[in-house]
Amino acid sequence: MYAYDDIDRAIVHERVEEFRDQVSRRLSGELTEDEFKPLRLMNGVYLQLHAYMFRVAIPYGTLSSAQLRKLAHVARTYDRGYGHFTTRQNIQFNWIALKDLPDALADLAEVGIHAMQTSGNCTRNVTADQWAGVAPGEVEDPRVWAEILRQHTALHPEFSFLPRKFKFAITASDHDRAAIKIHDIGLKLVRNDAGETGFEVLVGGGLGRSPFIGRTIKSFVAGRDILSYIEAILRVYNQYGRRDNIYKARIKILVHELGIEKFAAEVEQAWREIADGPLTLDDEMIEDIRSRFIYPAYEKLPVEPDELRAAAGDPRFEAWRNNSVAPHRQDGYAIVTLSLKPAGGPPGDATAAQMDAVADLADKYSFGEIRVGHEQNLVLPHVAKRDLPALWAALDKLGLATPNVGLVSDIIACPGLDYCSLANARSIPIAQELSRRFASPETAALIGRLHINISGCINACGHHHVGHIGILGVEKNGEEFYQITIGGRADEGAELGVLIGPAVPYGEVADVIEDIVEAYLSLRQRPDELFVDAVKRLGLEPFKERVYATR
Repeated sequence: MYAYDDIDRAIVHERVEEFRDQVSRRLSGELTEDEFKPLRLMNGVYLQLHAYMFRVAIPYGTLSSAQLRKLAHVARTYDRGYGHFTTRQNIQFNWIALKDLPDALADLAEVGIHAMQTSGNCTRNVTADQWAGVAPGEVEDPRVWAEILRQHTALHPEFSFLPRKFKFAITASDHDRAAIKIHDIGLKLVRNDAGETGFEVLVGGGLGRSPFIGRTIKSFVAGRDILSYIEAILRVYNQYGRRDNIYKARIKILVHELGIEKFAAEVEQAWREIADGPLTLDDEMIEDIRSRFIYPAYEKLPVEPDELRAAAGDPRFEAWRNNSVAPHRQDGYAIVTLSLKPAGGPPGDATAAQMDAVADLADKYSFGEIRVGHEQNLVLPHVAKRDLPALWAALDKLGLATPNVGLVSDIIACPGLDYCSLANARSIPIAQELSRRFASPETAALIGRLHINISGCINACGHHHVGHIGILGVEKNGEEFYQITIGGRADEGAELGVLIGPAVPYGEVADVIEDIVEAYLSLRQRPDELFVDAVKRLGLEPFKERVYATR
């Protein structure tokens, strides 16, 4: 966990009081809604279909138990008793009254949580691998660098009014759990031949109306130069980015139109003007941030404790262990993913009672630390293997031990038309129906790793473009239809899915997905051939034929 200092806390509290004044003036009529809009957006407040939506930042996906309890408090006190975790390591509350927002922010500020720059044309929450700092084989903990980025970009005067929103993601593992290739800037920690730590820098990724996979602009930028290099990228974007057309304002469009070589040359020139200047990070500055990360005092524990062997005969425990427990860099410990995707449940939602209970379990079993993943699940990153049976029993009672992580019912979905004023179609009911149809553990195990992503509109908050199966809600003559893509992925081999054919009506979506899965099961070469690999080998036609032959 990162320990915030007095400056961090002062900024958060000052922001609360500033927003309290802005809300007061809006409620009194001194500010019109148009005048209030840019002010609320910079504090994570959207006007949605039924009410204001409040988006809270969880920088690089790391929460303390005290912070999670405070999120539960906000859900219980000001909302309807639950929150929705998003694909960018935020949490959203959908029913908070405007008059209560300053008090909710003030309560969150008590534990160092804020909503600054979770919306608006600015640099957004810096996201990271949810296993950061505990994953075997990492170059180093990427959260240190994510915190450096957070401090530099938060309330930065030049980057608070960009042509469009701007998103960072960072990882230090070969397997990309942070989806860095679909972000405006993706950073991968690497070491050069001299053993120096630095970054591979990718730019121009993003989904929405015009999806692109990010491309490498520089294969190695030394750690000391990363702020100046990012500053150069953002300066080029700020200078050349479109402000006359919201649909062409993202950096991905600029990179596409200029070409990666021309864009790289512009950045290199801008960087030369500021390299070795005030933005250069010296070792003392980096170590100061690194020293504020407090790591657990791990015990020396057996790799295969007696408690684990004793529980091995329980098939339900073993199913959960095989699905939700991953290796840890420290012997005797494990990384545990808590599924927020129960059969028939809205993906990514957690009740206040569940959040409180997870906070208690984190204190008992994970040194008081919780992570939020890109896939809308939670993680306990420091669990002793001896405690796995007891933790599983507790999670099972809470409905958080569904053994479906990474499987067909571990669905990513945006709130869709049930909440969002931009949506064309519902997402949550589709996800609920699919999760019920694929609820059988035996069926899920047979299918293997398969990711379904659902978005209720072209803005792609559910990242449908990079789902192994992507579902996009569209509107046709006032009715909900859904386009289906296959073959997408968000990891280190990121690709955009390809449309298989005409959109299908709401009532047929679940049947179509079942048809696609059945085609895969009959066509795969061997039981361990993943769906995305089968699609790559076979192409669209076998799946398209299965879906549309009788429609």
